[in-house]
Amino acid sequence: MENIALIVMLLFGITFLGVLSNKYRFPFPIILVLCGVGISLIPGLPVISLKPDIVFLIFLPPLLYGAAWNTSWHDFKANLRPISLAAIGLVLFTMVLVAATAHAIIPGMTWPLGLLLGAIVSPPDAVAATSVTKGLGLEPRMNAILEGESLVNDASGLIAYKYAIAAVTYGNFVFWEAGLNFLIVVAGGTAIGLAIGSIMYFVHKKFICDAVIEVTLTFLTPFACYLLAEHFHVSGVLAVVSSGLFLSYNSAVIFTHESRIKSYAVWDVVIFILNGLIFVLIGLQLRSIMQGIEAYTKTELVLYSIAISFVVIIVRFIWVVPAAYLPRILSKRIRKNEPFNPKNLVVFSWAGMRGVVSMAAALALALDFPQRNLIIYLTFCVILSTLILLGSTLPWVIRKLKLPVYTIALEEYEVRNQVVTNTITHIEENLSLLNDELLNNIKSKYEIKYNRLQKTDLPANYFGQKDTQPADIFNQFSQIQIDLIGVERQTLDHLHRQGKASEEVLRKIERELDLEETRLKMEMYSG
Repeated sequence: MENIALIVMLLFGITFLGVLSNKYRFPFPIILVLCGVGISLIPGLPVISLKPDIVFLIFLPPLLYGAAWNTSWHDFKANLRPISLAAIGLVLFTMVLVAATAHAIIPGMTWPLGLLLGAIVSPPDAVAATSVTKGLGLEPRMNAILEGESLVNDASGLIAYKYAIAAVTYGNFVFWEAGLNFLIVVAGGTAIGLAIGSIMYFVHKKFICDAVIEVTLTFLTPFACYLLAEHFHVSGVLAVVSSGLFLSYNSAVIFTHESRIKSYAVWDVVIFILNGLIFVLIGLQLRSIMQGIEAYTKTELVLYSIAISFVVIIVRFIWVVPAAYLPRILSKRIRKNEPFNPKNLVVFSWAGMRGVVSMAAALALALDFPQRNLIIYLTFCVILSTLILLGSTLPWVIRKLKLPVYTIALEEYEVRNQVVTNTITHIEENLSLLNDELLNNIKSKYEIKYNRLQKTDLPANYFGQKDTQPADIFNQFSQIQIDLIGVERQTLDHLHRQGKASEEVLRKIERELDLEETRLKMEMYSG
């Protein structure tokens, strides 16, 4: 019980730092890894660890499912080539070079152990990259490649991770057998994920009408995918990812508005807690891990961590040049159809921060696994160095490159305009027989939206114009409504305190006002 209380208090502290992170716009993943260091330095804290065999089960399914859910299938498919080159080719390239470096400089680090270390530290973290680049105006294609890479390279890295563990444990590795088994593992995991996704699609669409049950099922689905796939010895990671992509693509059809609101809120909280928890656990274990590698001098440990981190960082810069230029040289279609800005190669190379999946993979090693403490230490050092060196400087690099600033405001304006126009057309063509007063009331709502959109001054060259702002008329209209909602809340609270509004009435009207304010704030342009 004391250990649970300690973890809760540490999570409370990390959550408070998350508040400061949002307020001062400092990337939260950097705070998390620094918290891990800080926790390890607090004297007297007990060593708390989860059993290695359940670390993956607790952390991987929800983290991967959340990443898959937030990945656009259209963007993923459109950028499949660069995503595959980065998520498979770069992962294997990084794994081999990390293994070669570790084998060369670290006594007792065999090739299988080196490959295991490489598999753990090779996948970048999407949450770290997007939290650092948020609000910097990167073009959508770059964001899509970074998110898609992180989604797939978690799968490729973790599959390689399992092969490396088998090689260390059993001491043999037949390449052609591993290749054949790899195809079976990939195909089997993907098939199970799509099968469960299809079943859940049918269940959500045909049987469920309660938002709480729907959200509960979305929470249980990744665990079901992972456990079933692992039971049949295929990729649980790919099962989770494929199921998440399939259900996310069809979410507009199978979920009600209330289910979507609740599920996004629940998943945001779950992902936040899991990211914090993994670094709480590493902080509580770091002192004992350091004691487990006392055979190495401090100088040796520092040199090892610098060497491995340097390789992890520099390999990405080396890989990106041929991976970007060779397809363009060999294919006229790619040169013609795909926009290319060499400066984006620098951004992509700089966005190689490691994070929670690498840490979970290291902590999931069996307690008696060879060189476990050293592998966890080196993994933590790679996460720390990439987040500090790359994550903290990436915004500065983007500003120095003077990349065109992308904003979704124009796209949002055009989509809203099309939605409202089509709705008005539908009203005129299909609802003309309604009572005149009712018809006018319905139509006026959308005409007001349409008129506001026409007064929103977004020129055709809005992209890249830092000093151009959306018309104030649009935002002012929404802001006035938000201010009036505040007046409604004050009146409601006053009536409630006087006993003139029951708790049930209060909650109902309060929820209505909350949803309306959320809609208005989502509607406003931020420039």
